[in-house]
Amino acid sequence: MSAVFLFEMLDNSILNVALPTIGRELSASTTALQWVTGVYAVVFGGLMLALGALADRVGRRKVMLVGLALLGAASLATAFVTTVEQLIAIRAAMGVAAAMTTPGSLALAFRLFDEDGLRVRATTLISTVGLAGLAIGPTVGGFVLAFAPWQALLLVNVPIAALAFIGIRRGIPADKADELHRDPIDGAGALLGTATIVLALVAPTQFVDAGTASPLPWLTTAAAIVMAVLFVVRERSARYPLLDLELVARPLVSSGLAFKAAAGLGYLVTLQLQLDWAWTPAQAAMGMVPQVVVLIAGGALIGPLVTRVGLDKAAWLSAGAVVCGLAVYGLLGRFGYVWVALALVLVAAGMRVVGVVAGTNVMRGLPTNRTTIGAALVDTASEVTTGISIAVSGTILAALFTGDIATSSWSTYQTTEFREAVTWAGLALTVVAAALVGWGIIRARRVADSTPPPAADEEDAPLRRSRWRS
Repeated sequence: MSAVFLFEMLDNSILNVALPTIGRELSASTTALQWVTGVYAVVFGGLMLALGALADRVGRRKVMLVGLALLGAASLATAFVTTVEQLIAIRAAMGVAAAMTTPGSLALAFRLFDEDGLRVRATTLISTVGLAGLAIGPTVGGFVLAFAPWQALLLVNVPIAALAFIGIRRGIPADKADELHRDPIDGAGALLGTATIVLALVAPTQFVDAGTASPLPWLTTAAAIVMAVLFVVRERSARYPLLDLELVARPLVSSGLAFKAAAGLGYLVTLQLQLDWAWTPAQAAMGMVPQVVVLIAGGALIGPLVTRVGLDKAAWLSAGAVVCGLAVYGLLGRFGYVWVALALVLVAAGMRVVGVVAGTNVMRGLPTNRTTIGAALVDTASEVTTGISIAVSGTILAALFTGDIATSSWSTYQTTEFREAVTWAGLALTVVAAALVGWGIIRARRVADSTPPPAADEEDAPLRRSRWRS
């Protein structure tokens, strides 16, 4: 299961290094290169709910094995690519494979263990392996490109998929019948949900590329809202909904999603380091090292923190660290790298914990026969809110900065505009994250307030049993 998450994170990070080479060899336009990476995220995010619902019906293990076979075949096909259109099609197939495998890895980890501490440890291990792939991907990719063709970067998924397939096939039993459900799949809900997520993921890219003056991103956003409304109406009226909205409204589920969604800083920092401070890409990569170190090493702190304060309080504290980090960046980031590094550390520390704890909260707030779609909700929330954070940042930059942001030299006035835009964008992300975290805390407290204390007979039962045995 760790290998599955490793594929997801390594695949994205390692491909970015090869984009200039791919563009030259396949004569690809800038738009085509954007779709080489973008189509994966759109397909991945768009299909997770539908395929998660399918896995809860036919079996998580079965869907994961099919997804891993598709991943291996699609990765192997990159050896025969001759046009950028073929590569985009392969990336779309890999997005389908990721949507089949990624939610199932969390669902299976949750199913294998009954105790929250073990579930946290398993989820921590899975995420640590994936984050290690995210960290080493660019370095490994640059080294490989020095002596091998770019196709080798995607062929690495073939042995990863094979290893994961064998491990799951031999090490994880098939799903039990009582852990699945047989309700018919809501086809209309699946289409509306997929359309909503796809449009929500495409719109941020259009805001950044076309700008706020273009009607296209606004039309796409409006279409996403319309699809979302239709999806909610459909799910509330369907006899067998794809996503039971009453389950999503459960405090543990809704608060977990809110905590998971409180993120979005790397985009602004990357622009600031390279465009405002004129750092080279290599220097900018080094500037992100504090975040990478905390994301990988922070896994050792999750278990002790949860043991000491509990799952709910750990989620609140870590989400609060994210909000504080965003506030530090928005208010002080322009005054030097030390403040940027502090913001990166706070956000990374918070997200490292909240990524595990919130996911666990979502899963334990759902019935056992809905765990895969719960995992899909967590992953979808991350994908969509990351896109929204980029849209918010890009829109504020486009509105406050005059001229071409990618020019080699700025006037003094443009530099001032950029720094003000970064400040306002950072503060906007802080407000959004704080609102999500606040809502999550309120939802989590409701479950505590609504849970009745154990009856006196229940409290005394273990003591009576021990006395009886003695």
